[in-house]
Amino acid sequence: MAVYTEVTDDALRKFAQNLDLGEVLSCKGIAEGVENSNFQLVTEKSTYILTLYEKRVDPKDLPFFLGLLEHLEAKGVACPKPIRSPNGEMIHTLSGKPAAVVTFLSGMWPKRIQMHHVSELGTALAHMHVAGADFGLSRKNTLSVQGWRPILDACKGRADEVIKGVTEELEQDLDDLESLWPHDLPTGIIHADLFPDNVFFRGEKLSGLIDFYFACNDLLAYDIAVCLNAWCFELDGSFNVTKAKKMLRAYGKVRPLSAAEIEALPLLARGAAMRFLLTRLYDWLNTPEGALVTPKDPRKYLQKLRFHRGLEGPGAYGL
Repeated sequence: MAVYTEVTDDALRKFAQNLDLGEVLSCKGIAEGVENSNFQLVTEKSTYILTLYEKRVDPKDLPFFLGLLEHLEAKGVACPKPIRSPNGEMIHTLSGKPAAVVTFLSGMWPKRIQMHHVSELGTALAHMHVAGADFGLSRKNTLSVQGWRPILDACKGRADEVIKGVTEELEQDLDDLESLWPHDLPTGIIHADLFPDNVFFRGEKLSGLIDFYFACNDLLAYDIAVCLNAWCFELDGSFNVTKAKKMLRAYGKVRPLSAAEIEALPLLARGAAMRFLLTRLYDWLNTPEGALVTPKDPRKYLQKLRFHRGLEGPGAYGL
């Protein structure tokens, strides 16, 4: 269970009282957390998600993350809404850690991706991009193209233990990505980590987007590229062009893509595959034995990287 800091009953009661949440009825740890302590907090007023920020999130970024959630929720995006204290604060302290409380979103994330999932995702992603256009804060994407080579360098000498010959292959890919990466496409607020486990559904309808802790300012089409990788490959590694087409068409009905964005999609998708391959490779090599978090296999993203590299153009995505 992803609970790294225990919260005493007395501390929790006082915390809830200070936020005017009412009497605490239950507080249970959430297993899906990564590097923060997450709890489902039930009070006499409602159900909330309580997060204690451990090490994954820099406290300096919390005004951006929580402010973005508040902004998007006010614009009609289905995402958690931070709970402010009576004096207007969104960032709190509990058990010596920075903490936040957000509204609870009902729903389940899809274990098996269907056509209605990708269609709903495309629509929601476009609405999020449009809604974020006038958000007043900004945050650099430290895991964009300029941040990939340092991660590979940190894996050198050991990367080939995981995938034979991968270091040389990735260095060649990085040369291409760094020289060809577009800098004149539309930018804005992106989620940057919109995997299926960060999207909730009730039946066939999307009920919420969560985990905005990689959100930042970057190319809007790069966010689409992340989703092409995360949602449109089947378990056997094959690319489902029908799912990609459905997602992209749904997105385009809300925010039409420019010709330049469409043309750049194969390169951006290749870059998104590189980003997750490298971070997973680093975690695979550096996660201590017995750690609470199980590292994800980077080899799946090497297959995706090779797929995008071999494309002749965006037609492969159904466009």
